[in-house]
Amino acid sequence: MPYCPRSLGWSFGQEEVRNSTLADRPNDHLFRARRRPGGGACPTPRAITKFPPRSRTLSALAVQERQTVLALLREPRFVDLAPAEVYATLLDEGVYHCSIRTMYRLLAEHDEVRERRDQLRHPAYRKPELLAKAPNEVWSWDITKLMGPMKWYYLYVILDIFSRRVVGWCVADAESATLFKALFEETLAKHTVPPGQLTLHADRGGPMKAKATALLLADLGVTKSHSRPHTSNDNPFSEAHFKTMKYQPQFPKRFGSIEDARAFCRDFFTWYNRDHHHAGIGLMTPDQVHYGQADAVHAARQQTLDRAFRRTPERFVRKAPQPPAKPIEVWINPPQKPESIQA
Repeated sequence: MPYCPRSLGWSFGQEEVRNSTLADRPNDHLFRARRRPGGGACPTPRAITKFPPRSRTLSALAVQERQTVLALLREPRFVDLAPAEVYATLLDEGVYHCSIRTMYRLLAEHDEVRERRDQLRHPAYRKPELLAKAPNEVWSWDITKLMGPMKWYYLYVILDIFSRRVVGWCVADAESATLFKALFEETLAKHTVPPGQLTLHADRGGPMKAKATALLLADLGVTKSHSRPHTSNDNPFSEAHFKTMKYQPQFPKRFGSIEDARAFCRDFFTWYNRDHHHAGIGLMTPDQVHYGQADAVHAARQQTLDRAFRRTPERFVRKAPQPPAKPIEVWINPPQKPESIQA
């Protein structure tokens, strides 16, 4: 009879193996141990007896000695010390009860061993759910790096998520809440946003979480909102805007100076706000949506398509053409709709 794999099993001796202390170990281990060096038939396994629990050794502490050590470890002078400190202190006093490892073992048996330092536990961050139905209701801001000749420059951008318009920006040689404070105050005054209307959303970068930024927003009546840690999808509009900018053919690999960076950004943001037809807002420009021209633009596009349909209806097989839908509302993390239960 050749060597028997575990998948085939043995027709003999299975009860002994199943009831043995090796039952939790793979049977292959037992088979290999009992294989003959030269190959051949599988020998019949010997009946494996269950061993009784190991009796207490002579070196183990007696019950009374264990209680004495536990009482000693619970004394006020030792209760906040590690067993190694207790062991050394007792040795200096001419007292020996047990080893350091035994002290740990006794404490563990009574659930009195844990990490002594307070461990940081991150709170459960709530997913931000923000809704904008008009301009100047929700702004998103972020900072990105621009490579200079010797060091990085920092581009601050404030974006209206409803219209996608860049409402404020600046290029600086540092990243700080103080620079953002000046930019935000200027932007807020330029757009005459009343207190209590605006929500400002950002990620959890240093300037975004700074105390100076929080106090500034509180003084101006602006609600602050933050992304969850390491979740770029919670700030999608700023991230997508930076990608649009850096994927432009004119975007240089390196700027010659901070003035060059500012000149490029000035031209880019002018084009982006006035001329860029954004797919997320019905192929309209951010200026058209931000300044309330969306209805007029949508109606004019519909008239153009109606004339085309009347002129050549055979080109439109399914239905009359319609322009891309104008923006009505914009979400950051829209709430999930409850699944309908079908009978």
